[in-house]
Amino acid sequence: MPVPAYNLYPDFNVLRLSHVEFKVTDLAASKKFYTDMIGLQVTDETDERVYLRAMEERGHHCIVLQQAEEARAGALGFKVFAEEELDKAEAWFQARGKPTSWIERPYQGRTLLTEDCHGIPLEFYFKMERLPHIHQQYALYKGVKPLRIDHFNCFSPNVDESVAFYNEMGFRVTEYTEDEDTQKLWAAWMHRKGGVHDMAFTNGLGPRLHHTAFWVPTPLDIINLLDLMSTSGYIANIERGPGRHGISNAFFLYILDPDGHRIEIYCSDYQTIDPDLEPIKWDLKDPQRQTLWGAPAPRSWFEHGSLFEGVEPRPAELNATPIIAP
Repeated sequence: MPVPAYNLYPDFNVLRLSHVEFKVTDLAASKKFYTDMIGLQVTDETDERVYLRAMEERGHHCIVLQQAEEARAGALGFKVFAEEELDKAEAWFQARGKPTSWIERPYQGRTLLTEDCHGIPLEFYFKMERLPHIHQQYALYKGVKPLRIDHFNCFSPNVDESVAFYNEMGFRVTEYTEDEDTQKLWAAWMHRKGGVHDMAFTNGLGPRLHHTAFWVPTPLDIINLLDLMSTSGYIANIERGPGRHGISNAFFLYILDPDGHRIEIYCSDYQTIDPDLEPIKWDLKDPQRQTLWGAPAPRSWFEHGSLFEGVEPRPAELNATPIIAP
């Protein structure tokens, strides 16, 4: 089995994923998509930025939209367990030769900016401004009724290296796809918060952001979103689904925002809290790994991704191909 043994006592304690910044070319169009279709709530906005949160979230933001000349993904944000974990994280990344800097982020406390083994920009913080709870203000619910940000999925040029790096940070593999010919990882799902994943990695030109996912209450909310998008001028933004993944068991839909940033709408996965939970292995050629039922993924789902700002991707080292729809 190619996945490493769990590291239950990492040098610093990441609590969960938190937020991401998207560079967008038309701030008004992106705001409309994320509020009317996704249903995120605006927590602040300027001429250059819009801050958004989902319905269960008390932190100030999970998505930041920033006006830019080119569409890009910014740093992936993570919350740590306590303030002192930030200094431990700085030492950990510096020991591995990674650049570190302390940066100012609106509505966040002290924030560490660094990068992973392949250059994905990462930021870690402990304090974020808390907002009043709104999860029972049902008049505010619209779009697909997003409850919370759930995970990131990134293209990696070497999934084994990505898994080893995040395993050192205490991320645990829940499920993985192995190429039987090479015994290499083609994809892996890793968590901190007790779901199937906070971070996932897919073999491909990378690093690039494949998608950001939001948890919604029911599969019916996803069906309702399809009706809404198809009659609101967004039918071309529907990329894949609905369907159910074999990996994670999630009921899913993939859509693209006006700049092509991919969003997964997601529900019905399972808990992974037990520290001795064995990861589930899938064969790359198993057609039910990506789609337990539903149409196979289109080619765009394997090839399209958001570039990280200032990061040049490189080709995947593993030459292996899953099942692709005609």
